[in-house]
Amino acid sequence: MRYAIIADIHSNLAAFAAVLNDIERRGGVEEIWCLGDIVGYGPDPHRCIELLRQHKNVSVAGNHDRAAAGQLSTAEFNPDAAAAVRWTAPHLTPEDFEYLKNLPMVIEKGDFTLVHGSPREPIWEYLLSISAARENLVYFKTRYCLVGHSHVPLVIEEMEAGQVFFKQFPPDIELKVGQNRLLINPGGVGQPRDGDPRASYAIYDGEAGTVVHHRVPYVISATQARMREFDLPEYLVTRLEYGY
Repeated sequence: MRYAIIADIHSNLAAFAAVLNDIERRGGVEEIWCLGDIVGYGPDPHRCIELLRQHKNVSVAGNHDRAAAGQLSTAEFNPDAAAAVRWTAPHLTPEDFEYLKNLPMVIEKGDFTLVHGSPREPIWEYLLSISAARENLVYFKTRYCLVGHSHVPLVIEEMEAGQVFFKQFPPDIELKVGQNRLLINPGGVGQPRDGDPRASYAIYDGEAGTVVHHRVPYVISATQARMREFDLPEYLVTRLEYGY
């Protein structure tokens, strides 16, 4: 069976809809695996939650999800992120609050562990170094772990001899999953940070044993216009053009 791996939608409805359309264009999937931060930053938190829930999915909590639901202080958020959280909360329905509050921090699906940040710190830790990756390998029991949070598509592989390597995760190239343990980040749907502004996600094909990373263009200006309509921080608006 095939599964879509998405992370960091961040209330960006235009990007999320484009990704869902791309998934269908590629033949569809059995289930969506969402790695958290459905909300935050962007202008359409309720509509993104609503759209995700219209599809068969399993989802874990991200730091923005927890903060918007009142379960996490914004003291460690940067000022723009904190401002976006404060804006997001009043734009959620009671059902949205309950949904976000009940998202688990960790889910195991077969050979995969799903978390937002890292298996060691599911809400906050960024996996962007070999040292952090090596330390995290003991915190999950499955062969593979899927993470988000950094908004950067990447693959971290532990070899049989114990060496740990970062690998590029270019679009449209099949990544074979085998005996080696892997940490995989599909990149961000709603706010990419790898210099490519296109929405980012991946598809896991269980029969083929592959994960493929995909990039999807969307109308960035549509999201930006809605963000400006609601006076969300200009830095959050502008960064979407550049993918940082």
